[in-house]
Amino acid sequence: MTNSPNSPIDATTRIVEVVFPSLVNHYGTLFGGIALQWMDRAAWVCSTRYARKEMVTIASDRIVFKKPVPQGNLVELIAKILKVGRTSVTVEVELYSENPLSGIRELATRGEFVMVAVDRDGKPAPVKV
Repeated sequence: MTNSPNSPIDATTRIVEVVFPSLVNHYGTLFGGIALQWMDRAAWVCSTRYARKEMVTIASDRIVFKKPVPQGNLVELIAKILKVGRTSVTVEVELYSENPLSGIRELATRGEFVMVAVDRDGKPAPVKV
């Protein structure tokens, strides 16, 4: 079974990562830049699956780092479509930190990403088909 573009099934994306030692700062917590990279990737996957178009990031907004993410924790990124414009999609990404042994899970970071559909020439293209 295939989904048509703009299908509700493609409006949410979940990705799980592991915070390995090479990804932490001198405090033993996830580098903020790595968190942003993962969040941007989740926004790209979510927007691309929704629009079925080439997508690029044009803005990130309201990035809030609420809790540090310790080495060894799991990170679950949940990306959801918030708003669809003519050529853009706004995606909310929440980054949850989870201790794999205790199961304790907390919202660590959240933010919004504006993704734009582009054509072969890199020009904005309509999102909806």
